Amino acid sequence: MEEFYFTYSGNDPFLPAVVVYRQEENYYRASKYTFHHSGVKNSNILYSRHNYIERTGSGWSNLKSLGPMFDRKDLGIMVLSVSTNGTIVFDDYKTDDGIRISRIKDGKREEPKLLGKEINSGKLVAHPFIAPDESYIIWDSEREDGYGKSDIYISFQQQDGSWGSAINMGGKINSELVENGAKLTPDGKYLLFGRSEEKVKEDGSTYWETKDYWVDAKIIEKLRPQ
Repeated sequence: MEEFYFTYSGNDPFLPAVVVYRQEENYYRASKYTFHHSGVKNSNILYSRHNYIERTGSGWSNLKSLGPMFDRKDLGIMVLSVSTNGTIVFDDYKTDDGIRISRIKDGKREEPKLLGKEINSGKLVAHPFIAPDESYIIWDSEREDGYGKSDIYISFQQQDGSWGSAINMGGKINSELVENGAKLTPDGKYLLFGRSEEKVKEDGSTYWETKDYWVDAKIIEKLRPQ
């Protein structure tokens, strides 16, 4: 809790910067970085949708590629989530074929692979989050067994390394509206997610209104198969 990072687009939403506040004695000093950033999992690594940087003794390294399989122009990542061991899960809005996973094996990153039908079923499968210890993946999709539109689901990793059947996270999280973007706070205490509703303006045009919610992360353990 000595550094706080967030993205800021300013007047140019296509060139966001990352702003960091660092604690110095009894106040915080702001600095600004100019790399694209979508999520933080390891305090010594910042990941973007296609690249990453590492903390060094003198600051942050130059931008590094996640590999040629992430440099493709036809890849449209919305959300990328990383476990403590460096396993990556991500969606792809350009292909809309589901969530992929990429592990590090023998020091090299594997080619991303589509997860099975346990996760990649229904419509609008997106916004994955992998637990730091890789014991579960949370995502959202629109399925027939849902509460309405897009719901949030969880799958627990089995003893053989496979992923269990999708479990709807229930009425305390899901509703007839659109729920998505669930993720755990770094301390593991709370699960954050968004709930969106389509609104109609006076001129008949529509827009989406999103509100952020949180629940106690103990809900995950209540859903974990015994």
